[in-house]
Amino acid sequence: MVSKERYLRYASEHKHREGGPFCRTNFGRTRGCATPLPLRAGRSRLNIRWPASRKRSPQSASASATSWCVFDIPKLEQQAKQLEETSAQPGFWDDGIAAQATMKRLSSLNARVETWRGLERRSGDASELIELATADSDEGLTEELQQEVDGMVAELDKLELELTLSGKYDRRDAILAIHAGAGGTESQDWAEMLLRMYLRWADKQGFETSVLDSTSGEEAGIKSATIEVRGELAYGYLTSERGVHRLVRLSPFDSDHSRHTSFALVEVLPEAESAAEVKIEPDDLRIDIYRASGHGGQHVQKNSTAIRITHLPTGLVVICQNERSQSRNKESALKVLEARLLEKEVERQAEKREKLKGEHVAAGWGNQIRSYVLHPYKMVKDHRTDYEVSNAEGVLEGDLDPFITAYLKSKIGSK
Repeated sequence: MVSKERYLRYASEHKHREGGPFCRTNFGRTRGCATPLPLRAGRSRLNIRWPASRKRSPQSASASATSWCVFDIPKLEQQAKQLEETSAQPGFWDDGIAAQATMKRLSSLNARVETWRGLERRSGDASELIELATADSDEGLTEELQQEVDGMVAELDKLELELTLSGKYDRRDAILAIHAGAGGTESQDWAEMLLRMYLRWADKQGFETSVLDSTSGEEAGIKSATIEVRGELAYGYLTSERGVHRLVRLSPFDSDHSRHTSFALVEVLPEAESAAEVKIEPDDLRIDIYRASGHGGQHVQKNSTAIRITHLPTGLVVICQNERSQSRNKESALKVLEARLLEKEVERQAEKREKLKGEHVAAGWGNQIRSYVLHPYKMVKDHRTDYEVSNAEGVLEGDLDPFITAYLKSKIGSK
């Protein structure tokens, strides 16, 4: 960010310049402009590099300024005010889960408003400095202004991306399930690699995660795993990941080290926020308790802690055995069941299975959404957007943002 001392020095030296941004008649006019800094690039004669996506011709300036209006800050402020009034009503906390969801939504709105207001202030300050530095032919500010522009453009890109996540469930926490495809140990190891990738990605986003259930493979890897991802827009971002993921590599389990292709299926579900959303009658459930299997330690093996819940009306079955406590496993299983029932309800209302989960596909050849190639070359390619990178190791370490961004941008206008 441009230093405060330098900004104040320029303001003091030029505050009386007639027609300048700090003169009595013009002060605040630039700061009140609804056009973000990148749209004002054509006015600068400094060597400031503007990203291609942010360059505008003079003829498109008015259209660009109009596009800024989609960021309706007053509307967000009004929504926040309504939620504050709702939270002040008697009986608001009677439904604790719904109340927490409302407060979470309120906190999110306030944070978004503050982010936009801050970006608006920074844009105004930097625009004034560009005008001053241009008038004085001062190249000393170029590097600082370049850093400021780069920072604001990155922040603006992120905020614009969030505008694509306007679905009813996009801002919710997510439940992500991974299932190994056919291929035994190879696919089970690949499923575990995907689990690690998503846990690393969530950590980089500042999201919280919990492994609700995991079933170990016979020799290595996992047959399946279910995790909860908690954070703003977790579900919206992760919708880009549902589908079949394909891995091509030299097998570490083959003595000949031959090339193998493995598949795994990823499901993404929105978490239910209140009991009113998904009503589950106790009589509709069959709950079985049994001893957990897998690498859980002696305590897990000797005690009946694993839970299998069957929802009789739909036939849905959820199994959780990751926790040592029977009650914790039951709580996790019910959470997953609620998410799956919520998904079914949305599908029924929309009359389209693609609404949340997309068409059911087998974890096999021809259905993959993304390929990860580690041999004979290295590349990760998304077959829906054609976006690809050669840094396969980085992607497997959780660098998924470019793929998520490309997918979400490709969906603009198709909703």
